[in-house]
Amino acid sequence: MTPPGLLEEMRRVAERGDVASFLRYAKSVHPSDLSDVLAQLDDELQHRVIQALPPEVVSEALAEMEHEERPAELLAALHPEQAADIVDELDVDDAADLIGELPPDTARRILSHLADRSDVERLLAYGEETAGGRMTTAMITVPVTLTVGQALESVRDQAAEVEDFFQVYCVEEGGRFGGVLSMQHLVVSRPDHLVQDVMESPPVMVTPDQDQEDVARLMARYNVPALAVVDGLGRLLGRITFDDVIDVVEAETTEDLLKFGGVPGSEALAASWQEAVRSRLPWLYVNLLTASVGASVVYVFQRTIADAVALAVWMPVVAGMGGNAGTQALAVTVRRIALGLVPVDRRFSVVAKEVAVGAVNGIAVGVLVGGMAWLLGGHGWQLGAVVWVALWGNLIVAAVAGSFVPLLLERLGVDPAVASSMFVTAFTDTIGFLLLLGLGSTVLAGG
Repeated sequence: MTPPGLLEEMRRVAERGDVASFLRYAKSVHPSDLSDVLAQLDDELQHRVIQALPPEVVSEALAEMEHEERPAELLAALHPEQAADIVDELDVDDAADLIGELPPDTARRILSHLADRSDVERLLAYGEETAGGRMTTAMITVPVTLTVGQALESVRDQAAEVEDFFQVYCVEEGGRFGGVLSMQHLVVSRPDHLVQDVMESPPVMVTPDQDQEDVARLMARYNVPALAVVDGLGRLLGRITFDDVIDVVEAETTEDLLKFGGVPGSEALAASWQEAVRSRLPWLYVNLLTASVGASVVYVFQRTIADAVALAVWMPVVAGMGGNAGTQALAVTVRRIALGLVPVDRRFSVVAKEVAVGAVNGIAVGVLVGGMAWLLGGHGWQLGAVVWVALWGNLIVAAVAGSFVPLLLERLGVDPAVASSMFVTAFTDTIGFLLLLGLGSTVLAGG
């Protein structure tokens, strides 16, 4: 681990313009730490430092940079030949990720200076959030017809070109994927045994068009360090390693959390305040519209509130408790969907479970709050009964909304995280006010 003081010293020498000292430090620190230091420099200084650093050092630092730190823009600011030298040092999947973020013209200029760009272009043909877009073509492969001894020699020959390999991929005639061999299994097997006799069938494979979230779930479910990517004919195309999946989980979780809060998932965490305003303001307008529906209910029952002012005291309680219960159901349901725990034939059971939870919680909380309203409200047991029934009913409605809305969106092919709490809260506000004021106008009329 790099001492924090060294990273601060690197930033200071760079800001002083002592690029030579910065280069000496840069070669001795981990690429992740170097990427953090580069991200703290202003644009002009970043450009000077990156121009001076060797391509192999810059490439590793850019590969470790977060998306919000805009590594692709740093690459685009360089001369195409220098940018191509950096890309050539990257793993194929990292190179494709960086090139894919560039404007098409800039990407073409850089690719034109690469000696071999076929693998990068092949990965760029796949969607960014698919298994094909996440895979790397760098892997150790051996024919199934080799002996274990011959396979070990082949692994030694290929090891210089492939970093961080955990498995050997066994291929049949025509490039069809046959199975995998762990390095441990390969080493301990008898040298005269055939690869096809000692290889193992993988628990799972993925196709290049499979969504990256599915890939992450499969890797976690089967606890494997890498997944083979095969085409429709079973031919081996590449592999996805666990470090790529960690990035996927982080990106998808961040996107879902932002959407859950009513913030577009496309908003970068390091975005400027102008970009944040542009992305969030439309959702605030939507929230204003949904909140107006609840306000209109209050407007309709103005006379009821005037006759029984105590109802106004309990309005935020009924609405707030419904909003919280709805958000709980929504969070649990979205998480179930994300983990693939909602079978198509059991959608109703998910809603039924949440309704049961809402009904029991509504009775427990409603009795307590209704009792308080009875003792403090000045309208006797009638006010307590109104508050209790309204709260109980609103928690049931919250459970239905919080569980049914994301299931419906998922069925329609819409990201369930879009069913953010603002929609469920607006719905429970409206129903809560309607139940409390509607019952109040009937039970407490003239009271």
